[in-house]
Amino acid sequence: MAAASVALAGAAVGASALGARYLLRAWQAFNSSPRARNFYYGGFQQAMNRREAALILGVREHVALEKIKEAHRRVMVANHPDAGGSHYLASKINEAKDILLKKSKASDSAF
Repeated sequence: MAAASVALAGAAVGASALGARYLLRAWQAFNSSPRARNFYYGGFQQAMNRREAALILGVREHVALEKIKEAHRRVMVANHPDAGGSHYLASKINEAKDILLKKSKASDSAF
């Protein structure tokens, strides 16, 4: 009878240790994951500038072209109209990419 209670106590200690290990790893994963703490709560301005475009894409104002294209792709996948996103947001994301890539909206070209 005493051996059974010792085995039961050992199993309880082992189970609590495994549970604590699981909770510790879950807490570490939660703390290391990026959060939306830096979310911009403002609305869109009348005329988009480089600062607002950088905020929309989540990059710095002066960054490499590849980073701009990668950020545009990432944000567009999350907000594409075919995947349930908004047409308005998709147009703002595209406008932000054009501004950061220095493509003007009003081109002098006939094409």
